[in-house]
Amino acid sequence: MVREDALRLLHQYLKTPNLIKHSLAVEAVMRALARHFGEDEDKWGLAGLLHDIDYEETKGDPQRHSLVGGEILEREGLDPDIVYAVKAHNEAHRLPREDRLSRALYATDPLTGLIVAAALIRPEKKLAPLDVQFLLNRYHEKSFARGANRQQIASCRELGLSLEEFLALGLEAMKGIAGELGL
Repeated sequence: MVREDALRLLHQYLKTPNLIKHSLAVEAVMRALARHFGEDEDKWGLAGLLHDIDYEETKGDPQRHSLVGGEILEREGLDPDIVYAVKAHNEAHRLPREDRLSRALYATDPLTGLIVAAALIRPEKKLAPLDVQFLLNRYHEKSFARGANRQQIASCRELGLSLEEFLALGLEAMKGIAGELGL
């Protein structure tokens, strides 16, 4: 599947602008991670873009979230690695994340929320003034962006990245699409 088709599919299932922006942010970070590791950028980007495709349908049912999404992606003929990573990004299913793609998607999902929350507390409400130190400070504040699971973000170490490296990579990727994100 090419990105244009994936975007059409995403818009078919998701209508909430913030969910679409979240999907774009995860896609950008996943593409940056793929570049960093010498992996397939298009494949990793599709996994990021489509990881929450079922969210509006399964919002109140975490036991179904990502399984329904995996079924949708399977029907659409996406690569089995993408389907598995989408299913495994929801820790409720306790699926082992044994490949780099699954580990990357799992760590990236909450990272984007932390970065967006950090931008929104700044007077400018933009990504441009953010730096890694600012993100690190917010990361260590337990009351800040509680929905951004710190343990999940810290799993970047399973990819061989320090927290600082992961924050830097994610921030730069999201700054690259700041216009699309409205940040």
